[in-house]
Amino acid sequence: MNGAYLNRLAVAVPENEVHSTFVQFAERALRDRRARLVFGRMASRSEIERRWSCLRPAAPGSNERVDADGFYTLGGFPGTATRMQRYAQEAPVLAARAVDGLGLGDAAGEITHLVVASCTGMSAPGVDFEVMRRCNLNLSVERNHLGFMGCNAAINALKLARHIVRSEADAKVLVVCVELCTLHLQESDDLERLLTFLLFADGCAAALVSADPTGFALDGFHAEVMPEAAGHITWSIGDAGFDMLLSGEVPPTIAAVLRSGSERVLSGASPADIALWAVHPGGRTVLDAVESAFELDPGALAYSRGVLRDYGNMSSPTVLFVLEAMMRQKPAPGARGCAMAFGPGLTAETMLFSAV
Repeated sequence: MNGAYLNRLAVAVPENEVHSTFVQFAERALRDRRARLVFGRMASRSEIERRWSCLRPAAPGSNERVDADGFYTLGGFPGTATRMQRYAQEAPVLAARAVDGLGLGDAAGEITHLVVASCTGMSAPGVDFEVMRRCNLNLSVERNHLGFMGCNAAINALKLARHIVRSEADAKVLVVCVELCTLHLQESDDLERLLTFLLFADGCAAALVSADPTGFALDGFHAEVMPEAAGHITWSIGDAGFDMLLSGEVPPTIAAVLRSGSERVLSGASPADIALWAVHPGGRTVLDAVESAFELDPGALAYSRGVLRDYGNMSSPTVLFVLEAMMRQKPAPGARGCAMAFGPGLTAETMLFSAV
């Protein structure tokens, strides 16, 4: 049976850095002094320095507007339809930038399959159609869309790409994960909800998967599902955008499940056998939980912590940002890796890979 390889990766973010703008918004929104102090302390410990958005931040001193264009105006945050219109406008642009970063050139016409993952917007024709049109793909390219799977969708997208390549030796699969998380900010004075918004940002990653033995070999996949914790991560559609709930119980639950499922996740290997850890940075405490579960040395999750610092949590593309940073460093051939991301369910989607 054919092997499948992650040949190339490229990433893109919007040009607007908004982390400090959001922190200021949240501090204004919290009426209770103690809540403001807690938020400030948590923000300083988040290990996030920059996050990016398709929305331009408001100028300093703008009391009513959160962004420069008034998309978010205090007392008048937009409804879901307006947010979806902005998604349909912005997501294809960002997706095309990421795909351009792959440098496919004339080979774009050789792409046989397109897999798009996104959970922050819905439209038809969708992002997959726009990527096909804007990136000069063959109009008969086979298109698949993975919707509303949350932060672990990239692992599922790579899993699908591997299945395609293993069944069709000549397949060249383009994977695109694009999210505009900042389109779902809610006007709230609830501390837990504002701490959830503290994590999220916009971004896109594109990947090429084929039978060409370059890059990272996709060796295997495994999912650990925690149905008893299904309510810890939820993502529902409301009248004022998509509403996320991210429980503080997520990190300890992840740690417990990975600790008990380590042998299954690593297919019998020891954590010491894994040189490359590409862990979705769902937040500092999530990375701490994974580090604890596998008893990893300090620095093992350096790539993930770097992505968290520079980009925040972009949902589905985030783990691909980690893999892209690893690939740029050209790991030694044969180095074994483990990638994982976490999403609603509560589900840990994991992938074993090795450098070629």
